[in-house]
Amino acid sequence: MFSITVRDHLMIAHSFRGEVFGPAQRLHGATFLVDATFRREQLDEDGIVVDIGLATRELHAVVDALNYRNLDDEPDFQGVNTSTEYLAKVIADRLAERIAKGWLGEGARNLAGITVTLHESHIAWASYERAL
Repeated sequence: MFSITVRDHLMIAHSFRGEVFGPAQRLHGATFLVDATFRREQLDEDGIVVDIGLATRELHAVVDALNYRNLDDEPDFQGVNTSTEYLAKVIADRLAERIAKGWLGEGARNLAGITVTLHESHIAWASYERAL
């Protein structure tokens, strides 16, 4: 399996519901490094997994829609704990929608899968992996 990864970053505010979250139940900020890894079994006719420039552009577009937002105020996240794991899924699903629309090029339609990893720090991160 071949893969390429592109990176961006995300800064949000949010709070959690549930005793398990302790002080994070209060409004707080989070900054994430965001890695999106695109996979395919065979390289395309140009010898690539996906155009890195298009992948970078589309990851940035997805992240930019969330950046500098208080997720508690966003309609898409009402009633949801916006955990690192959950946000990784949201970003992966939004990238998958862009792939289906052809925004990462026609060759991207043959990708096998995508993994989005959000790094909370140098010692903690979470990922969501999905087939395409």
